[in-house]
Parts: sequence; C-alpha cells; structure tokens
Amino acid sequence: MENIKVGFIGLGCRGYELLRNDVLKQGEQVTAVCDTYDDRAQKGADAVEAAGQCRPAVYLDYHDVIDDENVNTIIIATAWESHVDIALAAMEAGKPVAMEVGGAYELRDCYKLVEVYEKTGTPFMFLENCCFGRRELMVLNMVKKGVFGEVVHCAGGYQHDLRDEISFGKENRHYRLQNYLSRNCENYPTHELGPIAKVLDINHGNRMLTLSSTASKSAGLKDFIQKNKPDDESLKNRTFAQGDIITTVIKCARGETIVLTLDTTLPRYYSRNFTVRGTNAMYEEVTDSVFLDREEDKKHDFNWLKNCVGNAKNYEEEYDHPIWKKYIEEGVKGGHDGIDWLEFEVFFRNLREDKPMPVDVYDAASWMAITALSEMSIARGGAVVDIPDFTSGKWHLR
Repeated sequence: MENIKVGFIGLGCRGYELLRNDVLKQGEQVTAVCDTYDDRAQKGADAVEAAGQCRPAVYLDYHDVIDDENVNTIIIATAWESHVDIALAAMEAGKPVAMEVGGAYELRDCYKLVEVYEKTGTPFMFLENCCFGRRELMVLNMVKKGVFGEVVHCAGGYQHDLRDEISFGKENRHYRLQNYLSRNCENYPTHELGPIAKVLDINHGNRMLTLSSTASKSAGLKDFIQKNKPDDESLKNRTFAQGDIITTVIKCARGETIVLTLDTTLPRYYSRNFTVRGTNAMYEEVTDSVFLDREEDKKHDFNWLKNCVGNAKNYEEEYDHPIWKKYIEEGVKGGHDGIDWLEFEVFFRNLREDKPMPVDVYDAASWMAITALSEMSIARGGAVVDIPDFTSGKWHLR
C-alpha cells in the first residue's frame, strides 16, 4: 500500500500515547481521529497538528472514520468491548486494521474475525507489543537455536496492581471497572500468552487444545475502596465478580503445558513472569536469569539465585534477536521500552510491502479466546474446556 492515511479510533490514555509517541513520530499521516468523548477526540486532533500535519477530521462514531474516503488504514485502541466490531467493519470496507489487545467476550467474536479476514483478505495485525520485547525475542532466538533443547513448559502472567485504575474507573472513564464488577475470567491473557505462543509455535506446527481455569475469592478491590474511597456510595459495598487471582492451565497438541496468571487486584510489583522450561535450560523473567544444564550452573546448588540473578544480560551479545540488535544501533524509541514503536514499525512496513503480519488474525482469535473460555471454565468449577482451532486444521502446515 502506498500513501497510508490513518484513521485512529480510541484516544483514552493508551490510544493517545500510541498516537503521539509512535504513529506520529514515525511520520505516518493521520487524517482522522475518533473517540466517543469529544474532548479526547479533540486532544488527539491537537496532537496531529502539533506534529506538523493538517488538522484531521474529528469523529465521535467509528463508522464515520471507516466511511471517510480520506482514510485507508484503521488503528483501534478503544475499550475492549468494541475492538471486534470496529475491526470487522474496517475489514469489510477493505481498510487494513491494527487492533489493540484484550480478551474476547464471546467465542463467536473470534470466529467472526477469522471469517471476515478470510473472506476479504484485508490485512490485519494484532497489536500485542510484548511479542516484541527484548527478553522475549532473545529467549525465542535461543529456543530456535536449540539452547533450551526441547521446550516442555511455559508460564506467564499479567501481574500488575491496577486497584487504583479500576476503583477510579468512573472518574477516569475507564472500561476496566465494569468488567471487574460483572465478569470473572482471565480478562487480559495476551501480554503473557503472545510471546509464549511464539516460543511454542502455536498456529505454526502446534496448537492449544484445552484449558482449565480457577479463580480465588474477590477481596482486593473491596478492601482498597473501603480504605481509599470510603465516600463512594456506589462502590464501597459492591461485590466484585472478578477473582483476585485467576490461574489458567493450557495443554498443547505437542504435549507442552502453559500456566497463565492474572493478578491485578492485590498489592504487588509489576511482572509478566515470562518463564520457559526446556530439557537443557530455563529462563525466568522475575529474576531475569538463564539457567543452563551444565556443571558451571549446577555447582551453585541452592545458592544459584543469589549468585546469578540478572545474568541474562550476559547472553545478549550472542543471542539478542537481530531485530533488537538493529534497534539498539539505531536508537530505542517510543513507549513501553520501545516495544510499541517496533510493533507499529513492522505493521506499517509490512503494509507497504504487502507482507504477512507477524501477529495475525489467527493469533488474535486463539489468544483472545482464552478470556471467554476461562469464564466458562471458572463458572463450571474449573472444568476442562476445549480450545477451538481457528486455523481449521491448517496449524500443522502454516
């Protein structure tokens, strides 16, 4: 595609930062902005002007962006519940889509994404920025080079204290609040699952077969609100449906297991807990360490962690992914330690060069489905549920 003209939909905190720090700073032309709140839409338009471009068209309804003849590419950074509807409308209109992450509310939404993509052939990229993390790509490179031997198990989590963001959702016009009040599920699985799926070749020679999810009781948000918003009559006595800790166990076709943890409503430090276990090595994000099956590592015995925490940096020179070697030479830019910049850079480049997207519609469907499936499993007391094959059997050939 030549002469990309972006319609940017969704200008809350996340969307605005992506627009300002990544899309505009990469020099992409933004011809329309949209948000259901006029002040956010106008702020987005101001950012486009501040970047030296003409003021874009400003809309409050995403349909108007998609119908705009001066827009040929859609970026979606709205609340979770609207992602799929906007993406479907854009693909039906033949306008390439980059869609922010979030879990699916219904399995049928995942099927629809794949169905419309296959019908229209419209380029689609799932904006899972963690697939572009330096450590995630370094470990992926090590796995592909055989350093880990045969990978057996992976773990990851979205472990992020969001009590303040959720509790002040009304004031900040943030969508998470209503989700935590009414749903109990692994509501944000893709930050941890995306990099793991790449390590395990999910949809490319392997697939996820089943999952089982369990939820702890919900206590964190109620306690936080009573301590920090005691005058909030609408929330202080509410019961939140969302359990504080959600644990999901996934079994894969090749025999690997995956454990995902959602942990967002109790006090804690931030972590994605990216962990890869193989017959020859392990990597653990919490300690940023690599343990190899060799005497040098094993001799430390119980003191290994004390001596080797943070040793993953010792493997950068040999195993940093080529993407990151080039990126560091050119200068890391954008938000979230540079991973937002990388995902948009590859989206726009592949769009111009008519190349497949590295995080595609089948990835989006299978990763987002974990949310809806976990909700079913939790409601059934941790029952094992089947994970659909959104590639229709093509996973072992792709």
